[in-house]
Amino acid sequence: MREARNVLGEPLQLCCNAPRTGYYRDGYCHTGDLDFGLHVVCARVTAEFLEYTKLQGNDLSTPVPQYQFPGLKPGDCWCLCASRWKEAFDAGCAPQVNLAATHARALEFVSLNELKQHAI
Repeated sequence: MREARNVLGEPLQLCCNAPRTGYYRDGYCHTGDLDFGLHVVCARVTAEFLEYTKLQGNDLSTPVPQYQFPGLKPGDCWCLCASRWKEAFDAGCAPQVNLAATHARALEFVSLNELKQHAI
């Protein structure tokens, strides 16, 4: 298995363990064949983003224990779907991004320049 790379071409770094994020809940924005949403953008969520995504039909504030989802609050880091981050970017409310912890597959949806504009 190849080592996962971030958008900078380096080894993928940890996104967050508290709350434990990632499609595989390993703290990293790893992806695989079952991750249809491509949860690969490591972002620090804001109240504005949480409200935006809730209005789009994806409530990230409410806990869903059966999916090991604690519910997010402003300041939490989380592996977001690349397409949702891009939608938020286009709407002017994208959260900041940890480039070292954002998987290279994010570049299929958003440019490195766009990500850098929101780098932590």
